[in-house]
Amino acid sequence: MALTPSNMLPLGTTAPDFNLIDTKDDQVKSLNNLKGDTGTLVMFICNHCPFVIHVNEQLVHLANDYKSKGIHCIAISSNDIVNYPQDAPDKMKAHAKTNHYPFPYLYDETQDIAKAYDAACTPDFFLFDKDLKLVYAGQLDDSRPGNGIPVTGKDLRAAMDALVNNEAISPKQKPSMGCNIKWK
Repeated sequence: MALTPSNMLPLGTTAPDFNLIDTKDDQVKSLNNLKGDTGTLVMFICNHCPFVIHVNEQLVHLANDYKSKGIHCIAISSNDIVNYPQDAPDKMKAHAKTNHYPFPYLYDETQDIAKAYDAACTPDFFLFDKDLKLVYAGQLDDSRPGNGIPVTGKDLRAAMDALVNNEAISPKQKPSMGCNIKWK
């Protein structure tokens, strides 16, 4: 595992569109089908990364807490499954079920979508407004495996609350940190 920070896609960037298989139901889903009325959170995650495992429960709470507020969450895994078979679509489906993911868990086989978002690590978070313009690209919170800080989601939740309340989101955003995406 290589500790990797996110690349911090420029704020205001339009969300790149996609058509990817949702491993939960084996249906192709697009960004336009999944986006929320208030906002859309695109998360690059995977099954095996200890940083994602560390925050899985909070991701589920976050998705459940904000769905009724019009923010929909979408998870994407872009890892190379030849060298990381634990991230294969059948394992993603089982992982989503075990962790009670209330959001789609999409598979980016070509890795083109991760490249379009300039995703670098898992987890990597991209919050878009109702017009699919990037308003937050940063960390969930300061918690990391082993650092003793509780997982609260405070940084991402603050941005989501501001979006829901039509308030300004601070442009000072700390990059997410995690395992590097496993490129082919």
